Amino acid sequence: MSRLLPWILAASSGVLLGLSYPPADLGNLIWIALVPLAWAVWFTKPAPRREWLRLAGLGYFCGLFFFPMGAFWLTELTWPGYILLALYFSFYTAGWAVFAGMLKSPDADASPWLGSLHNLRVCALGAAGWTAMEWLRGVIFPAFGWNGLGIAQHANIPLIQIADVTGVGGISFLIAMANLMIAATIKRLSLELGKGARRAHLDFALTIALVALAWTYGVRQLLDPEPASTEISFAAVQASVPQLERNNPAFEMEILEGYKNQSLAAIAMQPDLILWPESATPNPVLGHQHTWDLVRGLAEQHAGDFLIGTVHWGQEGDFNSIALLTSRGSEAQLHHKIHLVPFGEYVPLRKEFPLLAHIVGELVPDDFDPGKKFTLLEMEAKPVKLGPLVCFEDTLGDLARRFAELGAQAFVVVTNDGWFNESSGSLQHVRNALFRCVENNIPMIRAANTGVTCAIDRHGVVREILRDPSGNTFGPGILFSKISVPQNPSPTFYSRYGEIFSISCIVLSAIVAGISLIRSRLQKNSPRTNDSDPKISTP
Repeated sequence: MSRLLPWILAASSGVLLGLSYPPADLGNLIWIALVPLAWAVWFTKPAPRREWLRLAGLGYFCGLFFFPMGAFWLTELTWPGYILLALYFSFYTAGWAVFAGMLKSPDADASPWLGSLHNLRVCALGAAGWTAMEWLRGVIFPAFGWNGLGIAQHANIPLIQIADVTGVGGISFLIAMANLMIAATIKRLSLELGKGARRAHLDFALTIALVALAWTYGVRQLLDPEPASTEISFAAVQASVPQLERNNPAFEMEILEGYKNQSLAAIAMQPDLILWPESATPNPVLGHQHTWDLVRGLAEQHAGDFLIGTVHWGQEGDFNSIALLTSRGSEAQLHHKIHLVPFGEYVPLRKEFPLLAHIVGELVPDDFDPGKKFTLLEMEAKPVKLGPLVCFEDTLGDLARRFAELGAQAFVVVTNDGWFNESSGSLQHVRNALFRCVENNIPMIRAANTGVTCAIDRHGVVREILRDPSGNTFGPGILFSKISVPQNPSPTFYSRYGEIFSISCIVLSAIVAGISLIRSRLQKNSPRTNDSDPKISTP
């Protein structure tokens, strides 16, 4: 049982992490999810040799439960890809477990855990390591920064407001530190009971105070007077076109007719802005005469602006784009998607490794080109600048902030979660996306082909969601609503400096890991004490 216990604990952490996100959506479990893994890493019997390998195994085992549970929606698209990604991303939790193991005292004596300073140091560094791991997971190919610890607290509106300074990484840091401190405190209490003496737990008190301070900061942000704002009305069209029909020429006329009928109903509401989702039309709006005539005819009947997700084929490349039609359809502003999804919008090394393209097959017959410019779209109906995000770009904090830094007053998102059918993927998607509003203190309008079409305010509160009477978010419909847009938004600390908090955690973790490796090497190379030599005394 003693041999099995560490692995049971590691698996328990993986399960608790997985349950913290949809479909289970038990977000408050995140405050204890890492406790079993921390206990396995710090307080179970170490291996006589190659302890780092045991720790890596524990972390990897945890990831084998966490990532498959959290990303099960990928099976709607690809089982092999789902399995490979789960196997790959588990290396990140393995790396964290090895790093956390470096932090514990090599002394067999457990007395260091009785000290508040020791526990604060170890838990803070462990939290920094977890934050660094999450950020690296989101930037190293194939980047997947989905479902950090902080995302599970999306409903804790006061707490998540610190994201306008630290990004999601700051929230993840607090949660990780609280988890690690719980494990350290349980160990400390057990030692104190054994010794029959208890002292003040300043380490635990300071950790709670840090979380409370972040929560207080958020309350203050929520209570601040609303800035001068402009109200815009919008109608977001959700067509719910099945994925197998979107690119099938046989359904082109049916799809266009559906969008036409929904748009005529939206025009009757007289909104300032009508939105169609990502790649709404089977052919490009600009460059395909029939599609252009249909869209321009609708725009000419509408007094406001018309925003459409569309593919765009031009001399500079082939793009997944957003077009904003103003002046009753006579002018169009274009923005090309910047961050492409590997194996979704392009096949990496397609020419160098044709086998990859063969495996992906018809899912990605050709590659899109990435856009190069961060283009603000300027409405004509109201003096509002929109920061356009396509597909999964609304989950990328460092990309979205660039629009806020340029002066965007609101984000507009066109997306399509139809690839994943009626799975939890779309709900996880919007949970990750709402943090872009908090980080940059501006609202968001999302138009999805299917998934979650909604409006989110600048504090990350989802104000309106398109649902049918049963509560389903996947069916066709039109979300008509209004949203307040700040007239002169000031860039937040995060908008200006991005992921400086997470990057600082990476630097700190690298320094600590380096020092630990150097010390370990020096200890191995130092002469050992020889008890049989009378000239050498032992303590």
